[in-house]
Amino acid sequence: MKLTTLIARRYLFSRKKITLISTLTVISIAGVTVGTALLIVVLSVFNGLFDLIKESILAHDPDIRIESAEGQAMRLNQHQMNFISNHPEIEFYSPFVEGKALIAHRGGIYKVAMVRGVEETVFETILDLNVEFAGLPYDLSVREGRPGLLIGRNLMNQMGMRTGDEIALLSAQAIQRSLTQFSGPRTLNFHIRGTYIMDQMHDDSVIFVQKEAAQRLFNMRNAISGIDIQLHDHDRAEAVKQLFMQELGDAFLVRTWYDLQKPLYDVMNLEKWGAFLILMIIVLVAAFNIVGSLTMIVVQKTRDIALLRSIGMTTIKVREIFFRQGLIIGLIGCGAGGFLGFLLCWLQDSFGLVKLAGAEAFVISAYPVSVVFTDVLLIMGGSLMLCLMASLYPAYRASSIKISEALRFE
Repeated sequence: MKLTTLIARRYLFSRKKITLISTLTVISIAGVTVGTALLIVVLSVFNGLFDLIKESILAHDPDIRIESAEGQAMRLNQHQMNFISNHPEIEFYSPFVEGKALIAHRGGIYKVAMVRGVEETVFETILDLNVEFAGLPYDLSVREGRPGLLIGRNLMNQMGMRTGDEIALLSAQAIQRSLTQFSGPRTLNFHIRGTYIMDQMHDDSVIFVQKEAAQRLFNMRNAISGIDIQLHDHDRAEAVKQLFMQELGDAFLVRTWYDLQKPLYDVMNLEKWGAFLILMIIVLVAAFNIVGSLTMIVVQKTRDIALLRSIGMTTIKVREIFFRQGLIIGLIGCGAGGFLGFLLCWLQDSFGLVKLAGAEAFVISAYPVSVVFTDVLLIMGGSLMLCLMASLYPAYRASSIKISEALRFE
């Protein structure tokens, strides 16, 4: 063991008796321990909530969505379609047509809803819907002269509709034409083939129809509103987005799953790192306590430091003694805090000790936790850095002690 480390340990922990300095040292270690443990637990809870919401949103959002940059109907040429269909990182893609329409039901009930035209064979793999068809076949195509549609359970109940009913859809463009051209609006009649249920985090007022039916409804012919893309690895979405932007050009808007819900994700990240900065204050307070305890050691051991200097110890070695004291406090506090934080996270994950308020109306009953290795490294590194910085002033003061003045009255 190095001499500086041996002296640092001896100054911190007295074996003979409990002194004020050793008490302050224990308090400093406890502060670093509590702060580190709390940081690990709180950031792990934020990570768990982020993963939960992300998983729920990704069940209804694509990894990448391509739309027209001008917000209009878009058309892709054959080369662009081949690029999308042959891209090795794409698992599948689904063109869609989307717009707002007025729902008209018997009894004079009207309501505006979003109508989304999809390809039946693909959209189920992108959207995780709890679909009920009440014995009818899963088919949105034209049957008995009427195309089918899939409607949200809540919206159907609000309008007093049932599976098998016929409803009329009127697009906003058709209403505008009827007002400007003084002609009757063109409506399309649909059969309700089934209902679906989504969790409370998502809007279930979207009506799903076949893509061709939506093109007729919105008078879009062969155009589409966009393309939803599912990747083999959704973490590669940003890299694939850059490739698409280079290939498709500025005429198209390419957004990832993060971009689609960016305000929500940004708020969650802001809350997470805001909590990190606030909880680091606990470690900062412990660091100020380290400054006080190490400064008291310098004052108490002035004679010892002078003797060490007189027998040949350099000022650099004297500084190293107090740097190592800060390092020892930091390592013990971070190690104990890391163990305590991991233990609390494991207990919460295994037994759900802290329950969510109103959990009966949510998808989980207790706070989720997800320990991220990079977050732990940041917490441990930040706490250790504060402990080392706290030893700067005591180390400088110890190295500036003059031998003649310290031993004058000895």
